Amino acid sequence: MKTIGIVANRGKPEARIVARDLLYLLEEKGARVVLEETIASGVGRPELALPLSDFGGNMDLVCVLGGDGTLLDIARRLAGCSLPILGINLGTLGFLSQAEPEHLPHAVDKLLSGDYWIEERSMLQATLIRHGETLGTFTAMNDIGIAKGSFCRIIECVVSIDDQYVATFSGDGVIVSSPTGSTAYSLSAGGPIVAPDVKMILLTPVAPHSLTARPIVFSASQVIRIQVDAIHNEMGLSIDGQFGYRLEGGDEIYVSTSPYVTPLVKWEKDHFFAAIRTKLRGEWE
Repeated sequence: MKTIGIVANRGKPEARIVARDLLYLLEEKGARVVLEETIASGVGRPELALPLSDFGGNMDLVCVLGGDGTLLDIARRLAGCSLPILGINLGTLGFLSQAEPEHLPHAVDKLLSGDYWIEERSMLQATLIRHGETLGTFTAMNDIGIAKGSFCRIIECVVSIDDQYVATFSGDGVIVSSPTGSTAYSLSAGGPIVAPDVKMILLTPVAPHSLTARPIVFSASQVIRIQVDAIHNEMGLSIDGQFGYRLEGGDEIYVSTSPYVTPLVKWEKDHFFAAIRTKLRGEWE
């Protein structure tokens, strides 16, 4: 008997309804279900509640109800648990999701029969150092962003790789992304689309004040060092675009491939470019 966890973004109006429907379908098929604490109370099943921090090792996979932002948040919080995640899209794009609410019965049948693939997505690790002191180490699934604040003033990012100087980018900042993150903020800044199984780290300048500044692809085994500077204090470090840390001139950010991966549940193997055509649309069609 499979044990399946359910996590939902309660900020989505339909989250409680979809979570209740999913719970009913899973229990009807004989699965054991565990609910993250906040959604357990919302669907009236407090006896199934479990803190998200205890999900690892207590279930076979977890269903995340929400948009891409919800899945990114849960992926970071479950990093190191090796717990497969099925995204059920309650957002707009849902690029990382595999299922839609109207197809829940189909999704449940595939989950319980084992008719799915596990696609491991690499993650990033960033360490912030100020005056030789480590202020924090962060894990990201999509990207690490370094950017100016609201003022129209450039910042300077000096990039080195394994202690070898690469370039200095003056502009709005830089984005360091995983292959998964290549279709997020990096894409909107002019970066390339990268297949998720490519072992690499992508650095994309944001609005650079140079005609020759271009995205750079580094090996997944390398460590990128970025030293920031500006004549103002409006600089920030962002993790998956969801939370951040204020930067100061002279701060150093070291970015490398994380030892953790995010296992995503997929219905089909090698379905990435079909998802690109479906989700991003435009000229790909």
